[in-house]
Amino acid sequence: MSAKWVYFFGKDRTEGDGKNKNLLGGKGAGLAEMTSIGIPVPPGFTITTEACVQFYKDNKNYPAGLWDQVLAALATLETAMGKKFGDIENPLLVSVRSGARVSMPGMMDTVLNLGLTDESVKGLAKSSGNERFAYDSYRRFIQMFSDVVLGIGHHQFEHILKDMKNARGVKEDTELNAADMKELVEKYKTLVLSEIGRQFPQDPKEQLKYAIDAVFDSWNNQRAKTYRKINKMSDDWGTAVNVQSMVFGNMGDDCGTGVAFTRDPSTGEKVFFGEYLVNAQGEDVVAGIRTPEPIAKLQTAMPEVFGQLEEVYKKLENHYKDVQDIEFTIERGTLYMLQTRTGKRTARAAVKIAYDMVQEGLIDKRTAVLRVAPEQVDQLLHPMIDTSIKYDIIAKGLPASPGAAVGKAVFSAEDAESWAAQGEKVILVRAETSPEDIGGMHAAQGILTATGGMTSHAAVVARGMGKCCVAGCGAIRINEHQRLFTASGVTIKEGDILTINGSTGEVIVGAAKLIEPELSGEFAEILTWADTFRTLGVRANADTPHDSQVAREFGAEGIGLCRTEHMFFDGNRIDAVREMILADNEEGRRKALAKVKPYQKEDFLGLFTAMEGLPVTIRLLDPPLHEFIPHNDEEIDRVAKASGVSAEHLKAKATELHEFNPMLGHRGCRLGLTYPEIYEMQVYAIFEAACELVKQGKVVKPEVMIPLVGSYKELEILKDMTNEVAQETIARYGVKLDYLVGTMIELPRAALTANEIAEHAQFFSFGTNDLTQTTLGVSRDDAGKFLPIYVEKGIFKEDPFVSIDVSGVGQLVEMGVSKGRSVRPDLKTGICGEHGGDPDSIAFCQKAGLNYVSCSPFRVPVARLAAAHAALK
Repeated sequence: MSAKWVYFFGKDRTEGDGKNKNLLGGKGAGLAEMTSIGIPVPPGFTITTEACVQFYKDNKNYPAGLWDQVLAALATLETAMGKKFGDIENPLLVSVRSGARVSMPGMMDTVLNLGLTDESVKGLAKSSGNERFAYDSYRRFIQMFSDVVLGIGHHQFEHILKDMKNARGVKEDTELNAADMKELVEKYKTLVLSEIGRQFPQDPKEQLKYAIDAVFDSWNNQRAKTYRKINKMSDDWGTAVNVQSMVFGNMGDDCGTGVAFTRDPSTGEKVFFGEYLVNAQGEDVVAGIRTPEPIAKLQTAMPEVFGQLEEVYKKLENHYKDVQDIEFTIERGTLYMLQTRTGKRTARAAVKIAYDMVQEGLIDKRTAVLRVAPEQVDQLLHPMIDTSIKYDIIAKGLPASPGAAVGKAVFSAEDAESWAAQGEKVILVRAETSPEDIGGMHAAQGILTATGGMTSHAAVVARGMGKCCVAGCGAIRINEHQRLFTASGVTIKEGDILTINGSTGEVIVGAAKLIEPELSGEFAEILTWADTFRTLGVRANADTPHDSQVAREFGAEGIGLCRTEHMFFDGNRIDAVREMILADNEEGRRKALAKVKPYQKEDFLGLFTAMEGLPVTIRLLDPPLHEFIPHNDEEIDRVAKASGVSAEHLKAKATELHEFNPMLGHRGCRLGLTYPEIYEMQVYAIFEAACELVKQGKVVKPEVMIPLVGSYKELEILKDMTNEVAQETIARYGVKLDYLVGTMIELPRAALTANEIAEHAQFFSFGTNDLTQTTLGVSRDDAGKFLPIYVEKGIFKEDPFVSIDVSGVGQLVEMGVSKGRSVRPDLKTGICGEHGGDPDSIAFCQKAGLNYVSCSPFRVPVARLAAAHAALK
């Protein structure tokens, strides 16, 4: 016996289980479920997703038994409807529609009115008593079938229709009469013959087979593949095909069709929301050929039908306990439901609907938390572009930090700061940002870079600041000397107004209208519910008291990563740091570091105060020293004068510090071992700040993190130094202070030897940005040139710098946790790379048994919700 490929649904016999969306697709499951609970649904049958999968496996041939089962189901449908497929007296017509397990609106193909031929159209005219309707349905079928199945462009038929309306002096196709429709049919058939060299198919069963093929084929059309990629849906699922008896909304003024939502999908308000058209078929509403009426008007136009519809939509929402997106047809005053599916909604609506349904007793808090997608939360935290207003896109880069920003284009960090100081809103446009641009980045409304990836400097810092950022926009050509850039033939000069959309990567000419975010009380409440379900802690990556305060307000439970190097670039600090680098001996370095220490201490006082009572993990200096040295002549001259050294000496130092691959060179703990006075200064600053606050009665929880450890010996030496300084400082202040010393696991060797390292570490923080680089041998700043191709070809499922490479980097994380805890069972483990704010990566962290994730302050709510989802799922 062959497998069961076809499931019938009808008032007297429904074979499919409405809960089995994986097999029947969302539409097929919905039709089966509506039928089983007594909703008026035209009968039909569903060809399973498994049949589609097998169709592709068998080189686009039907699996054994499929066509026989289709014909058997068709015979059952004929009996149920009292009509015969292709009959010249009373023909049965069907719709053929796709239906993936997850809704993919508009991505795949549909054919309506299938079964009409030159003969059966006469039967339809006779049985309906309406010749105009019959030929209107036939011309619609020829157009749709030709577009979907035969590959003849929809627009070619539209031109013929438009010419006829012009010739008749009418605006709407509803004003054309039966003779006009007959003439259209003939012209459409002539077009088909000229385009494909053969007559329009006149065998209804042949039409049906072609249409099923076309729906299967549409699973892999470009728009469907793109939609799946964006929404992280598997290409292996396949689509179901739903063959359903036609009901007609185009038989006259007592007929119609519409689409509606059981609540407003934009705001979440509990109002029936939708549109309908009188004397129309479904594609007329969707395609925008005619302007539909608001659903509320149906109450006046057809009060009895509206009453039925109201009863049905309320029944469906109560049954599914979620917002439903429904499609209906009215045939001669009788209501039929053609579809119900979970309604897509904005983030704002998702929050309100989830909250309201808990209050209404429809769902519990667990379900409500799962109803708000973590990916949607970004929409609630940043200004967004009002998409109802048109705007001119000239380029597209990577959506590196969400939200939208409007401002005047500037091309240097200094200009960004000075213009902002004068009250101007600016967009900082750079080839790529460097740590020196931090002030300009902070002053700007948003950042646009021509190079760099999703975890480039611009992207990471912008997310930390909550700034909108479009990175790696290779389509823009920047001329820094002339202070302008070009894209798509448009030139943007300094001072020109620009809009960037960090949620989509779009670069827009002029000022697009922005919608300011509103953090509702409902959202705060849902996050509180989420906190009761999650087991992962959520910390923030923050380097300033302001960022720490923002993070705390968003619910962060501490700082998981403070990058101390970001504190070196403000004001006079950079000059003292450069003085230290330029010194030729330890004495000179210590003298310069003495100038830096008060600034570091001041920063730590601010951080500890903002995070009082919560742990603060401080990473000692990590980047190579060359990052602090200027490289262009103008900057070299300025720094040379400020430092009291010659420009030649400074250039010589820059050459001396140059490394071919600095990210694998003299950085992290290697600096601390080579120049221990640097780490010593930082540790003194940490513990003096902590002890002063303890003396004031505050609770401080410092955690010192040694970066880039590859051998336990490195950690052992630097931990001993840290403990020595810490104990001496604690004794000097006469206080009691608990603290931890741990390390960042960001090299494969560290994960492989985690048991040795854990002998000396009280915590591990996985720096997955660098761990991904060092594991894959891929530079995150240069990979933008080829990573999109790797994702497109399926080598990587996703950009590994955006979502963790579970099978590679993930194995090292799991190994690090397991080996570390084998020698230190109470070892605290966390993740502080950019993956800490990615929902999929957070789900992995839950599975790997980590204690916490750490992410940018503005992603803390995302992480809280994602961690709850990870625990609940």
